[in-house]
Amino acid sequence: MTDNKPNHHTRQVFVGDVPLGGGAPCVVQSMLNLALSDVEGNIAQIQRLADAGCEVIRIAIPSHKDLDYFEQICARSVLPVVADIHFSADIAIEAAKRGAAKLRINPGNIGGLEKTVPVIEAAREAGIPIRIGVNAGSLDDALAARSDLTLAEKLVESALGYVKFCHQHDFYDVVVSAKAHDVPTTVATYRLLAQRIPDVPLHIGVTEAGTLFQGLVKSASGLGILLEEGIGDTLRISLTDDPLEEIRACWTLLSALGLRRRYPELVSCPTCGRCKVDLIALAKEVEDRLRDVAQPIQVAVMGCVVNGPGEAADADIGVACGDGSGVIFAHGKTLRKVDEAAIVDTLMEEIGKL
Repeated sequence: MTDNKPNHHTRQVFVGDVPLGGGAPCVVQSMLNLALSDVEGNIAQIQRLADAGCEVIRIAIPSHKDLDYFEQICARSVLPVVADIHFSADIAIEAAKRGAAKLRINPGNIGGLEKTVPVIEAAREAGIPIRIGVNAGSLDDALAARSDLTLAEKLVESALGYVKFCHQHDFYDVVVSAKAHDVPTTVATYRLLAQRIPDVPLHIGVTEAGTLFQGLVKSASGLGILLEEGIGDTLRISLTDDPLEEIRACWTLLSALGLRRRYPELVSCPTCGRCKVDLIALAKEVEDRLRDVAQPIQVAVMGCVVNGPGEAADADIGVACGDGSGVIFAHGKTLRKVDEAAIVDTLMEEIGKL
């Protein structure tokens, strides 16, 4: 669709002060996982996520009694807060009044088109966008029962119906997501959405992707395809894990595709019989230590001279290991040789000088 960048043809909307769509960088987001009543816990989690690179945060509002907590969280949050609402148009309306930076509603369970009218008006008055979030598991009954459409087509039809309805009411600050838990359906759905509504920003993700390892593989394979095709204005990598892992995964994916970089990229060889150091442990320790480094640098950890400074010459800094030792190098040039036990500390010391 575009030259490896978010779709420049989408309408730009703002979630708080964060631009989304219209060629803006793909926005990284996640979702809180604490009860709203734990206001302090939620504020602390938001701060940790913001420090890790989260730009927009979403929070579920299960009931009316949670709205007071939601309002307190919005007032103190360092990130714009998206209100995630299912089943109740009334809660969505109230959330718009209480500080939400965006509303997320589900067409399959919000109560029908007419129930959406006051939600649209509340969003308009608050000056905030609405995300129409369609999921494969919550399509409305009539659409779900159709046998003439694929699941991807059903998801698209559901989303399009609500987009058209919003436009009929002169409301255009709309973002769309249409997620499934399997990768082929997700990719097919978003490709079709990008064709049918090229002006609407898309929130991409694989829903219910699973625990850390499986969720990373599924999300990276599906979202990587879409992002490479220029589809996707914001993303969440959904994991059954600490939300901090979602943020790290998002940035790693965007960096791997050359779209955005925030953290170091670790380049390490897969080890072989030539290796004379414990490269696996070494690489893992470097990876752990790099978590606290907020620089978009490339760090190489190579097991032998074959995969040494030559193959990693474009790395900002790295180590090529020998027999119980390692040569620290920068941009292919040797800095110093150290014993194996000193490799990590020396490498981090040199990274601190960059």
